[in-house]
Amino acid sequence: MSLAEKLDRLLYRADELRALLETADGAQVGQLSKELAELDPLVEKVTALRQAQQARDEAEALLADPEMRELAEAEYYAQRDAVPVLERELQLLLLPRDAADAGSAILEVRPAAGGDEAGLFAAELFGAYQRYAAGRGWRFGVLDYDDSEVGGIKGAVAEVEGQGVFARLKFESGVHRVQRVPATEAQGRIHTSTVTVAVLPEAEDVDIQIQDADLRIDTYRASGAGGQHVNKTDSAVRITHIPTGTVVAMQEERSQHKNRAKAMKVLRARLYEQQRSQVSATRSADRKAQVGTGDRSERIRTYNFPQGRVTDHRIGLTLHKIERVMQGEFDEIFDALIAEDEAARLAAEGV
Repeated sequence: MSLAEKLDRLLYRADELRALLETADGAQVGQLSKELAELDPLVEKVTALRQAQQARDEAEALLADPEMRELAEAEYYAQRDAVPVLERELQLLLLPRDAADAGSAILEVRPAAGGDEAGLFAAELFGAYQRYAAGRGWRFGVLDYDDSEVGGIKGAVAEVEGQGVFARLKFESGVHRVQRVPATEAQGRIHTSTVTVAVLPEAEDVDIQIQDADLRIDTYRASGAGGQHVNKTDSAVRITHIPTGTVVAMQEERSQHKNRAKAMKVLRARLYEQQRSQVSATRSADRKAQVGTGDRSERIRTYNFPQGRVTDHRIGLTLHKIERVMQGEFDEIFDALIAEDEAARLAAEGV
């Protein structure tokens, strides 16, 4: 089916929905209105494209008129250039959408190889994401922050809430490598350490159903640097989802009830992502060559402090501004990853 035919069907469906809404009862209004609201941005873009095409054709017809040529030329070239831009924007809007893209996300950062240095960088990277979220007006709620005695972390989990959070952060999942001279290195040698990042779409109750009978819940005395209050009570919670073997532990709060609620939120997100991964295996394989699957086994990015550079290995992007990136300026990287993903999906659709 050609693009023009797809657009005609889209406009027809929008008109059909408007007609149905005039006679719909209360139960149908919500569903019909939701579908029409999803089509409205497409309808606006189609209208803009058709207007640009018409203006281009009318200007082209006037080029043969000596008296109108100079005026028509400017209009013709402007609309001629606008049409392919609008067509690409429409093709992107017509691509199958990931329902999770518009929503919030659970972010997990943990040290991997490298001992204390990995824990220190994990803390810095977690902070960089927090600054990025603040810059976009997102809410960054720390669910768990297990700090170490040297100032790093053993792991940290946050709930990042806002419009389009998952779409911006989802390509961060994977292994992040850091190369630098640790503060504890007396000889000035460069060490290489790694940190794992997982970004999970936040799941609602309707997305994933968890039965109480499938859970084993253990409580224990929380541990942490400095002997805080949490060490004196059995406030920590460990939840095991028996069918999948997924385990979530939470000890950030003094309240066992609050830790359990946070652990359930993270568990729901992990199970939802497992479910999504099974369904989307084919889609992920299509994009693997360009952006990668986001699997934790992949080294996706290197932060080289001596050279001041950040390199994303999936798309071959290198930026020589590591300090700004660590301050949360990720947009240049994220925009490039999203553009590469869109190009790969367009290619998969034969566009």
